[in-house]
Amino acid sequence: MKILMVSAEVVPFAKTGGLADMVSALSIQLIKMGHDVRIVMPRYYKIDRKKLELLPGPMAVAAGQGETWTAVYKTNMPGCEKLPVYFIDHEQCFGRDGVYGTPWETDFHDNPYRFSVLCHGAFQLCRKLGWYPDIVHAHDWSSCLAPVLVKNVCRYCGFEHTASVLTIHNQGYQGQYSKDQFPALGIDWGFYYGAGFEHNGGMNFLQAGVSCADMITTVSPTYAREIQTAEGGFGMDGLLRVRSDVIRGVLNGADVSQWNPEVDKRIPFNYSAKDMSGKAKCKADLQKKMGLEVDPNIPIVGIVTRLVDQKGIAEVFAPTYGSIFSICANMKVQFVVLGSGERWCENEILTLQSKLPNLRAYIGYDENLSHLIEAGSDFFLMPSKYEPCGLNQIYSMLYGTLPIVRRTGGLADTVENYNEQTGEGTGFVFDQLTPSAVYNTVGWAVWAYYNKKDHIKKMQQNGMKKKFGWDLAGKAYEDVYKEALFRGCGIRS
Repeated sequence: MKILMVSAEVVPFAKTGGLADMVSALSIQLIKMGHDVRIVMPRYYKIDRKKLELLPGPMAVAAGQGETWTAVYKTNMPGCEKLPVYFIDHEQCFGRDGVYGTPWETDFHDNPYRFSVLCHGAFQLCRKLGWYPDIVHAHDWSSCLAPVLVKNVCRYCGFEHTASVLTIHNQGYQGQYSKDQFPALGIDWGFYYGAGFEHNGGMNFLQAGVSCADMITTVSPTYAREIQTAEGGFGMDGLLRVRSDVIRGVLNGADVSQWNPEVDKRIPFNYSAKDMSGKAKCKADLQKKMGLEVDPNIPIVGIVTRLVDQKGIAEVFAPTYGSIFSICANMKVQFVVLGSGERWCENEILTLQSKLPNLRAYIGYDENLSHLIEAGSDFFLMPSKYEPCGLNQIYSMLYGTLPIVRRTGGLADTVENYNEQTGEGTGFVFDQLTPSAVYNTVGWAVWAYYNKKDHIKKMQQNGMKKKFGWDLAGKAYEDVYKEALFRGCGIRS
């Protein structure tokens, strides 16, 4: 099949979250399976034109209330020469720092126009290349105009045999804007209601994408069910239940070329399930690097996260009974935190660090340190309110680090709860997100560490033997694409 990925972010060119990793990894997997895959994304300011190939001739894009002109650049995906990546170059829209916004303007006021240029540009690019895809695969709200165009506009203008797939990476981000910005989309006003944009008097990009896509996927099976509930749907659960027949949950894979303790170049000592001695050395290195007491007998709990409400930060870091202060004060345990986000939480972590000798933090992000935390920790805490897929719990298991997670989304699909009788499982799971639940579950893990060492070792082995590559996800998306072609175009394959 010919597959066009439309995304606002793609690793290694631009990234704000796991979406960027997924687009690259899935595309590479589909190439390996013999499909013709191409990616289109914006050329942001930080993406150097000098390292890209300029396609000849400007390209007219019918966004807004008239045509605008763009250039198109091209390169190949690093490590996958068969995967071309195209960049829509429009200085007014994308010649700035930030993908969706900046710390001082968290959501660019002209995002509706910016991403309409991307989506209209994607179809113009296909015409320019003379390459018409079987599938247009859109990712999250910023690409949701693409399935709208497939269904209502382009299917009658050269894309008769093209179907659309929308992947919802995070239902909490929907792209909601004033109705006044609808003309920026470059489509007829009739589609404001007809394509499903209207939402409480404004417009909602994700709602339109869900209304128009031939097939919809989420990044884990449990999350596919959760978004159809009042708690997980963020106001769209009714529409998602109406469209439940086309929703599929496909668990993301992990990039095991980058996250593999046997070959990881970012950690000081490599190791495997057969020989774990390198993990103990990584633990000592982590303790030394972070200024903790170097003691192999004290368990380390690692946290690598965005410090935002979705990740359960209030229940862990807010100064309430049962939070991390209580854990560190009452248990023989060490904590290492890597992350950035909400200012109150950053400040609270720094305050806690000054009071607690067994808690150390790095505010910001450091790729090498994130790998070392996964390798050197004994446990990894992910108490998310919701987690569409999650990757850190997967990395943790591959590195012999036992996740402590809330039973939600991809965490529920990947982590098997510890069985005290048999020692089976790959982590520690709780249900209600409260400080006491976090406290008790960390306490349970620490108790097992000191009293059930044979079980801990067995669980580490279980996790490290799990398979989290992209081959299974690739096959699942093949099935989704075939169903989209049948539903959208009546094409059986």
